[in-house]
Amino acid sequence: MADKSQSFREVIVWQKAHAFTLEIYRATESFPKHESFGLISQLRRAAASVPSNFVEGFRKRTKPDKLRFYNMAQGSADECLYQLILAHDLKYTDTSGLQAQLEEVSRMLQGYINGMGSE
Repeated sequence: MADKSQSFREVIVWQKAHAFTLEIYRATESFPKHESFGLISQLRRAAASVPSNFVEGFRKRTKPDKLRFYNMAQGSADECLYQLILAHDLKYTDTSGLQAQLEEVSRMLQGYINGMGSE
């Protein structure tokens, strides 16, 4: 499953992770300016790490290398989830839609990983 696509751009989980990252950048524009070097920066980095780690794993040749990067993508997704909960609790914005979007990415990433087991 993991190597059937020629480019990471063809993989739906990457497409959705990239779209999520773009939404994070848009959503954090409205956060308080005092969060520029705090939550905004941290959330943007963690969000961008999801598709970035997927891309890095996609190009790796061995299954253990691929899985290591896909697992890092999952960890970044979990980090984003907490930061979205924090932003919501701080009343910076309603993050429920972003959380749902991220949970879909996480499920798809897990499915992608599970599919590698049948290769």
